Amino acid sequence: MNQPTATDRCERVLDAVGGAVIADREFLETVLTGVLARGHVLLEDVPGTGKTLTARSFADALGLSFSRIQFTPDLLPADITGSNVYNEGTGDFEFSPGPVFANVVLADEINRAPPKTQAALLEAMGEGQVTVDGRTHALPDPFFVLATQNPVEQEGTFGLPEAQRDRFIVKTAMGYPDFDGERELIDRRADRTAKAPSVGAVVEGDEVAEMQRTLEAVRVDGKIRDYVVALGRATRDDDRVDVGVSPRGVQRLFEAARARAVVSGRDYVVPDDVKRVAEPTFTHRLVLTDEASVRGTERSDVVADVLARVEVPAVKPT
Repeated sequence: MNQPTATDRCERVLDAVGGAVIADREFLETVLTGVLARGHVLLEDVPGTGKTLTARSFADALGLSFSRIQFTPDLLPADITGSNVYNEGTGDFEFSPGPVFANVVLADEINRAPPKTQAALLEAMGEGQVTVDGRTHALPDPFFVLATQNPVEQEGTFGLPEAQRDRFIVKTAMGYPDFDGERELIDRRADRTAKAPSVGAVVEGDEVAEMQRTLEAVRVDGKIRDYVVALGRATRDDDRVDVGVSPRGVQRLFEAARARAVVSGRDYVVPDDVKRVAEPTFTHRLVLTDEASVRGTERSDVVADVLARVEVPAVKPT
């Protein structure tokens, strides 16, 4: 699949999802960017904005299987990965796959489960496999986790450890719909006999891998590669930051920028591609100093300052 075809598929997916989900186009493009870059997406927003519908709609539009896991304080790792079950007929233990065995997994309110259960997703997100009783089981390919968390309620929640936050290529928020969007929600609710918004497959499931492979042919000038590295290193030199963006985070920015170029209809990356994905790629990876946290510093402010401080390269399209 070439870049124009991949871009066309992206447009179809975005149009299909946008017809069901009342959300800003930029938000939908950010989620799709994460999918194209073979990453996982963390959605942080207040309840009732449509995060679950977004995840299901993307799975349907991409022609992929979908599974939802509701994270709760009593959720066990085996409830996610599956377990070995005794078969009385054969007298053997057989592996019963858990809900993580799907192409698109919605980890709903992921910060409500204890760290041990959150960690059950770590191997799945990083390696595309799970290990149960010493045996490794491969997950479906492609495999994406779309996790949600509520930023308002802190009681009864467990913050994601840094290693797990680093596994998400982007973190984004839906935000509230505009007036027309909320009015449309009211109109939909007025007819309770109508079916809930649904999305049909506009891409065959096996085409997703082809769409992802187009990123390898996207050209990235050496100056832009230097720019990506400089942005990551600049986060580590900021006095407000205790732990800056890791080398993995810098690589993920590079991958996200290439995906953004394809979504935008180009086979080459421009500096604006990097700038548009830097905030959702970097923000959740930063660890602020205690002093900065007390002062109410936002991690997004640090990223914005870094983008303003690092010189943008002048590159001509080739």
